[in-house]
Amino acid sequence: MSGFWRLMLFGKGPREAASPGRDLRIDVIRGLILLVIFVNHMPGNIVSAAMPHNYGFSDAADVFVLLAGISAAFAYGRLIDQRGLFVGSLKVGARIWTLYIAHLALFVLVCGIVATAVVRTQNALYVEAINIQPFFSDTPAAIVNALGLIYQPYYLDVLPLYIVLLAAFPLIYVTARTSPLAALAISVAIWQGATHLGLNLPNHPGEGGWFFNPFAWQLLFTLGVVIGRLGLVGASMPKLRLLDIAAGAVLLFAAMVKLSSGNPFGIAFMNDWIDSLQIGTDKTNLAWPRVAHLAALAWLVLRFVRSDAAMLSGLAGRRLAALGRHSLEVFCAGIVLAIAGQIILAETSFTLWVQLLVTLGGITILLGLGTFLSWYKTLTARAASAPREQAATV
Repeated sequence: MSGFWRLMLFGKGPREAASPGRDLRIDVIRGLILLVIFVNHMPGNIVSAAMPHNYGFSDAADVFVLLAGISAAFAYGRLIDQRGLFVGSLKVGARIWTLYIAHLALFVLVCGIVATAVVRTQNALYVEAINIQPFFSDTPAAIVNALGLIYQPYYLDVLPLYIVLLAAFPLIYVTARTSPLAALAISVAIWQGATHLGLNLPNHPGEGGWFFNPFAWQLLFTLGVVIGRLGLVGASMPKLRLLDIAAGAVLLFAAMVKLSSGNPFGIAFMNDWIDSLQIGTDKTNLAWPRVAHLAALAWLVLRFVRSDAAMLSGLAGRRLAALGRHSLEVFCAGIVLAIAGQIILAETSFTLWVQLLVTLGGITILLGLGTFLSWYKTLTARAASAPREQAATV
């Protein structure tokens, strides 16, 4: 049995390299995904036609959750390994609190933006477009439900999902450290069990559950944790040519299906299945074609994109990495800009030049925010280190 598969089965294997530093692939890809999420949150925008979800079964949200699992393993898994589960869980709890406060602040801000738009334009449809009518029809109940994360207006459902997944991280990581394959098997069982039993968290008002069912989406998060765990111990991906070919075939198949208006293969018994894939796979419960597509993407990136690839450290890579390193701030800003952009597009009848201007303007603002936050972080780090250096010379 090879060292890699021994590691996957029993969580133990030869350490191939020292514990790695920050992986640029995570920051750059996450930065790109944040821009894609911003564009996708403006329906009717012509630029969204070029976004990745039009060429495959998974989309930016799938990648975002996978990267969240990988990042959590690097950020908190190393701490759990070095200082124990209790200390690591405290750090995770602090991050959850930050996410919770950010979600509530974003909720209030979005409600304010929409209310202002309704007053100025006299168009009450904006309230329904973002699903914040409960906030205005029964404000006390909406606030209580929002505090409990069981009322989620449109576009405000990603952070609650991340909060729940991060709360489960210590248990997931300990299981993955013991046996990555066991962690994945348990995760698949929970995913399929929730899908078949209709298990989900409540979303009030209404009888529907969370748009991102945590019992299903934990699969992608767990996959990310396993990938992060393998990275922590310096494990390299095995060279499996057949799996490379299979992953490439999945991506090619998905692109052909999504880009075709009918069945591109001409096989009659596939017609209904192809139609269902073209309409869109179940996002709430994470349909298996989404999982297969994302797994194929992840495999090929891990196999063929090195963490020190030149394209990651170029000008574009550095700007995207700055976004990825400050994902919470950029994500929240992107939501605000996207909602404001929707209103602007609707009020200008989706004029083409306005669509392009709003998209370019939003992307520029987000890139500028990421660059500023990186600069400010460097500045404060230098300011904090200066007293220590002065004390050391005394």
